[in-house]
Amino acid sequence: MNINSERLAQVFTAMCTIDSPSGEEAELARFLKDIFTREFPEALIAEDDSASITGSDANNLVIHFPGDLLGEPIFFNCHLDTVEPARGVKVVRDGTRFSSAGDTILGGDDKGGIAILIESIRAIKEAAIPHLPFDLVFTTCEEIGLRGAKALDTSLLHAREGYALDSSGVDLLIIGAPAANHFRFTVTGAAAHAGLHPERGINAIQLAARCLADLPLGRLDDESTANIGRITGGTATNIIPESVLAEGEVRSHSPEKLAAFSQQIKDTVQAAIDNWSPGPGAQLGAGIRPRLDFHLTQEYPSMHIDHNAPILQRVGKAASRLQREIRYERAGGGSDANIFTEKGLQTAIIGIGMDHVHSTEESIDLRDMRRTAELIADMLTHLN
Repeated sequence: MNINSERLAQVFTAMCTIDSPSGEEAELARFLKDIFTREFPEALIAEDDSASITGSDANNLVIHFPGDLLGEPIFFNCHLDTVEPARGVKVVRDGTRFSSAGDTILGGDDKGGIAILIESIRAIKEAAIPHLPFDLVFTTCEEIGLRGAKALDTSLLHAREGYALDSSGVDLLIIGAPAANHFRFTVTGAAAHAGLHPERGINAIQLAARCLADLPLGRLDDESTANIGRITGGTATNIIPESVLAEGEVRSHSPEKLAAFSQQIKDTVQAAIDNWSPGPGAQLGAGIRPRLDFHLTQEYPSMHIDHNAPILQRVGKAASRLQREIRYERAGGGSDANIFTEKGLQTAIIGIGMDHVHSTEESIDLRDMRRTAELIADMLTHLN
């Protein structure tokens, strides 16, 4: 079986030049439907009604390939969307390495994975090698909260276990990923003219700063992290700000630690509000104090796969046939795999070699994509 590197490069660069920021995946979805309709008449193309939930201009795509081998079907997942800045991408090729011109991301996350799947299937078809039945699952809005995966109609899938091609590294399997909670809190003080009557105000920005200064942030332990990623508030420099909104997240591989650290953050913020006292000369009306509105929601659940799970053994056997060694690691971030696993679709994550993702320095090497395509093709053409 021959993986055609230049054909792989061509479809990859073509996809990178298609704008597909989160919520605007329709053009890329049409591109893929056209390829699978023209080249693979046996493929059954379906889409769900997820756009009504995610707000995207496209639905999730599920493409089923009937198999010649009588094994259990498996699925492969990639997401269609990219982070910003993602418009007008110009692909720069230096030998085997692809990057952008420097003012946008490249889009290897996750178009590298999509290109790998397309080339794997093309190579199998050209070689006329029997393969397992399999599904391709292309989701929307992964980068803005895994929305497509959360809204996926799983009844469209034939397979109940599979792989997400969505990680840096190569010859790498991610077998664990943390759960994450999202929190947001609003500190409400009291507005006043900053020059005429500062004594009548409660500065919400200052008070929010006290809350944030005491928070446990960064790497909390070997399984957990926390971060504040967004803060907004105030209206003008001559007005004491009445309200501030702060948003952040807590992640942990341990559900117990996730709950404990989340509660610690809430308690720390509440304590800063409770311990507030008016400054000297304050002219506040009776009962006027700062208020806190705190909300905590689950962003995604954790994902853990046992080393003896069949989906890991399948990759290990394919690697052995290719005379490679697979590394097994835990990730620090979440992906569609977290959501699929929670839905009863056990999902491991395969590294495809992308580097510096979510930045204008993003790049990927064609040799790594080819290497991963060889692995996928081998998995599909053997029973175990």
